[in-house]
Amino acid sequence: ACGEKAREGVFPRPACGEKAREGVFPRPACGERAREGVFPRPACGERARVRGMAVTMAQDRPTLAIIGGTGALGLGLAMRWAAAGYPVVIGSRSREKAQAAAREIKPANGAPPVRGEDNANAARTGDIVVIAVPFSNHAAILDEIRDCVAGKIVVDAVVPLVPPRVSLVQLPAQGSAAQIAQALLGESVRVVSAFHHVGAAKLRAGGAVDCDVLVFGNDREARDIVIALAAALGARGIDGGPIANSVAAEALTSVLIGINRRYKIDGAGIRITGIAGGAAGGIPTA
Repeated sequence: ACGEKAREGVFPRPACGEKAREGVFPRPACGERAREGVFPRPACGERARVRGMAVTMAQDRPTLAIIGGTGALGLGLAMRWAAAGYPVVIGSRSREKAQAAAREIKPANGAPPVRGEDNANAARTGDIVVIAVPFSNHAAILDEIRDCVAGKIVVDAVVPLVPPRVSLVQLPAQGSAAQIAQALLGESVRVVSAFHHVGAAKLRAGGAVDCDVLVFGNDREARDIVIALAAALGARGIDGGPIANSVAAEALTSVLIGINRRYKIDGAGIRITGIAGGAAGGIPTA
């Protein structure tokens, strides 16, 4: 009900007409629609339709569409978020392959069954769209979903690896995969770069993620939302600033691949020292 807190694990609810605390979705006055680019709000106590997904005032997690959700990283992300209670849609070039992967995932904490769709329908369904595909398919995927993601947050987890020398830093002329995504999708899309260093095997194993997630984007609110998604994985999100800084994280991925090989380990990650506590969103002042 308006003015009450949502159940544990869901974004907190302020009193009607107040704004939520920094880092979560802002709240309009009861019965009004939120400002452009944020999820619309129903009148108090009513049900609403948010991009085709029925939600209630007590259950307001965004639907996460994972393009490339049948791959190692995409499937690991889908498993963790579904277990944390998020509605998840897996996208693939093959709808049948996406549906088969979806059936293998067990949602929890009130999440609905995971769905499988082709890439365009998944992107159209999701409130937040995550891209987890090989760099060789990156531009084609962006072109395919461009008309489906206007006004949304798109999380780009793509790293510009160039086989066979994937442990060698080989950045694109545009700077980074995230900068390519922002340029191709346009300014109506809030591109956020994250999840480059999260080990897919660790996500799928269900244990501790044991690394920090660097989060980059030109929109501060969008960065905070993705930092909250990192926390849902069991990781700590760190605000890395604007999208141009993503070049550092994307380059570091090749370095970590080399470390994995030389030290015969799986899933080397990073830790940012000097920041106490859990999620680090909202700490920077600029």
